[in-house]
Amino acid sequence: MRLKICGLTRVDQAVAIAAMGATDIGFICVKKSPRYITPENIQPIAAALPDATGKVGVFAHQTPEEIAEIAQDSGLSTIQLHSDESPEFCQQVRQLLPNLELIKALRVRDRRTLETAKDYETVVDVLLLDAYHPEQLGGTGHTINWEDLQAFKPNIPWLLAGGLKPDNIQQALTQLQPDGIDLSSGVEDSPGLKNMDQVAALMAQLAAFNA
Repeated sequence: MRLKICGLTRVDQAVAIAAMGATDIGFICVKKSPRYITPENIQPIAAALPDATGKVGVFAHQTPEEIAEIAQDSGLSTIQLHSDESPEFCQQVRQLLPNLELIKALRVRDRRTLETAKDYETVVDVLLLDAYHPEQLGGTGHTINWEDLQAFKPNIPWLLAGGLKPDNIQQALTQLQPDGIDLSSGVEDSPGLKNMDQVAALMAQLAAFNA
């Protein structure tokens, strides 16, 4: 199962979290986010991570050309589109970055949001379900109504996000069967600064769940 920890801003924390078992490290490339990190600061973190670790850039309200430039300057392996991008927009990004993995995040307001997922299954590699918030794109700490996701079984892998933390991760994985999980605020002291004790607690919970 993939484990993505998002919103990293420090090389020491990113390297340590990857060593603890995270498969993917996420960087917020949206300037208005409190977890924003510049391409110049992403690059040395990405370079310090193992080759097998995913380097995920999270984008919103940016042009395909801006995304491609940042991805190339930063050393990203994966693009995560986290606003209202259309399937056509996703295809434009794919054309510019054909060798990078493409994740489309859907901010779930209700079950109708899930119906749109099928529109993306042929144009991206992975779907990510996050909690809807009218002002924030992610990292809100709000959970999705997991009951709405019981029947969600897309034809491509999907990641569960939205309010996950060490003390609810086993409950989430008991109710649902995502291909991976994505945490940010659930293991933070403040935006961009992770709480390593909480990350360790998360790893312990996942180990116990999989035992």
